[in-house]
Amino acid sequence: MNLFSKHETRRRLLKGLPDSDLLPTLVSQWYQTPQGTAVLQAEKDFTSPLIARMFGYHILQVGPNEEVSLIDDSPVGHKIIFAPRWRPGTKQAVANIEELPLATDSIDVVVVHHALDFAEDSHRLLREVTRVLRPGGQMLIIGFNPLSYWGFWRLFKRRIHIPWRGRFISKRRLSDWLQLLNLHINTVDYGLHFLPIKYARLLKQAQNFEKLGLKIRSPLGGAYFIQCVKQVAPITPIVPKWRPLRAPATVIPAAENVRAKIH
Repeated sequence: MNLFSKHETRRRLLKGLPDSDLLPTLVSQWYQTPQGTAVLQAEKDFTSPLIARMFGYHILQVGPNEEVSLIDDSPVGHKIIFAPRWRPGTKQAVANIEELPLATDSIDVVVVHHALDFAEDSHRLLREVTRVLRPGGQMLIIGFNPLSYWGFWRLFKRRIHIPWRGRFISKRRLSDWLQLLNLHINTVDYGLHFLPIKYARLLKQAQNFEKLGLKIRSPLGGAYFIQCVKQVAPITPIVPKWRPLRAPATVIPAAENVRAKIH
């Protein structure tokens, strides 16, 4: 581990975040638990119809783990998911999602799947995905909602496991960030209406709680789904300042000025 990696690891630990080298593995292991499986299934069920209505040439998904994809059924032809770290068996290209190797204004759709919850610098990551998103492009952000049963549960948990080691950024705070980046919010929805339990027998009822929460549009879901669009910067037309033309002098014919004398 080089000096830079040691400093990065120390910063993450001070913030309560997992070591970036271990994070993909920890997230992968959590998704294999009954709780993680229920969360992923609920998120896929909700986002699948949304992503199916997002079109373009290139779609990018960023998150703490490259093994989980929400964009497989997207109609967009070119799908991009970067692996945050190289691991044995990694098939995706490896890249730091806070410094994306993509051109500015080159991506039509960006899906941010819990990336802000586990990023070392959430502001930086959000600026970066906004940079690569083309004007008029769409972004879908999935994050853990602190104002929920999941957020309340987190207050009493030892933050040594996923997902409790995430940030849980509030929707209000995230909305302020989006406004500063000229991202207009179209819709905000909520999911994960079941309790954050870990027992498989009880989690079998998770789908029923999801249906009820979506039906009554409860804002207490454990995750929010924010759809926004990158606004096109208004262009103020430059109107040339023409010099006013002088009004032509009125010439009165001499014949009209001379009154004929009739004798």
